[in-house]
Amino acid sequence: MEQTGLFGNAEEAPEIIKLPDGELILHRGFLSKSKADTLFSQWINSIPWQQDYITIAGNTLPIPRLQAWFGDNDSYYQYSGIALAPTPWTPALLTLKDIIQSAAGTTFNSLLINLYRNGQDSVSWHADDEIELGEKPTIASLSLGETRTFQLRHVNNRNLNTLSLPLAHGDLVIMKPPLQEYWLHQIPKSPHTTAPRINLTFRQIARESTN
Repeated sequence: MEQTGLFGNAEEAPEIIKLPDGELILHRGFLSKSKADTLFSQWINSIPWQQDYITIAGNTLPIPRLQAWFGDNDSYYQYSGIALAPTPWTPALLTLKDIIQSAAGTTFNSLLINLYRNGQDSVSWHADDEIELGEKPTIASLSLGETRTFQLRHVNNRNLNTLSLPLAHGDLVIMKPPLQEYWLHQIPKSPHTTAPRINLTFRQIARESTN
């Protein structure tokens, strides 16, 4: 596929971050600034954002971000009691999926998009290890908009330091297996951040959900 005008640093080798029990591939500036600007401006207003809720200890609370789920017809997904039915792919999302599949060396049939409206929005420690994603999922995560810190910590070995990576406009992180089995990740709150961030995480649903 033609890369000119889409990839920012197409000729630069990605950074491979090897961790005990996992590996990250970090593409800084995977999208050119102009392309990232266009997609961010388009999607922040056109994506069918929804506010989902989670029940904790009997209390039902809104999750601290907005989200949308896209995918193939049978790519239903559940996490933390939230059931998501796929919205059909748009042409722009399909084009981006093809490009990211090439970078990740795998295929994806679904996409979770999160909107962090400001620094009060976040996602707490978790792993993308739901049964629908299969035993050894690869997750590709693209950031648009405001820079936010992406953190990882080992599930069992607390002697390992928490890894903190600032992810900027157009950066792509590919989480390779078995990372989801051994590492948790989060986007913590950032009290001084006022601008929004969009995060797109491409996934492969291994089988239809039973919701």
